[in-house]
Amino acid sequence: MSLQDELDAVRRHLDELTRTVERLEREAGGRRPAAAAPGPEPAPVRMVTVPDTPYDSTLWTDSDDEGLGARDRRAP
Repeated sequence: MSLQDELDAVRRHLDELTRTVERLEREAGGRRPAAAAPGPEPAPVRMVTVPDTPYDSTLWTDSDDEGLGARDRRAP
């Protein structure tokens, strides 16, 4: 098969796909979505209290600020 034949086949398939998608959109346009089947009960929401006290500064030892670069270097 030549390159031109392959390109023509791809164009035909794309045209067919486009027609099929347009037909499906027209068909689905007038329909309402079906009611969803009842699923499992959602998990209960657990509230977590976050304290206002500062974090221990040793948590940040040897860490870099993501996107800002290392602390001991200057931006260009």
